[in-house]
Amino acid sequence: QVQLVESGGGLVQTGGSLRLSCAASGRTFSSLRMAWFRQAPGKEREFLAYIHPSGGITDYADSVKGRFTISRDNAKNTVYLQMNSLKPEDTAVYYCAAGGAVAMLSRSPSRYDHWGQGTQVSVSL
Repeated sequence: QVQLVESGGGLVQTGGSLRLSCAASGRTFSSLRMAWFRQAPGKEREFLAYIHPSGGITDYADSVKGRFTISRDNAKNTVYLQMNSLKPEDTAVYYCAAGGAVAMLSRSPSRYDHWGQGTQVSVSL
């Protein structure tokens, strides 16, 4: 079993930055495919970014490409999401997710077996 705990959310003004962290425990972190998703009220869960176990392969949704950066530190069992140039439409609950081989480069929430509790990000005008 894998436990994921997100942190780093908060309230920020338009154009500001935040860095989210997701600490993992319970299984060899370096073997996990990791991703970030978000969900705004009344909307479906949206894929944001993916990172391969080695960290050498990443994938981003068009909506965040060039503004968000996913990274991981396998020695610290942690994945990060650096968010720059934030906009009000980025307001949502942000989740990290972990999966095995079936989650390889996947943008589908159903491919990920483990989820954190979520952290709120709010961007004001």
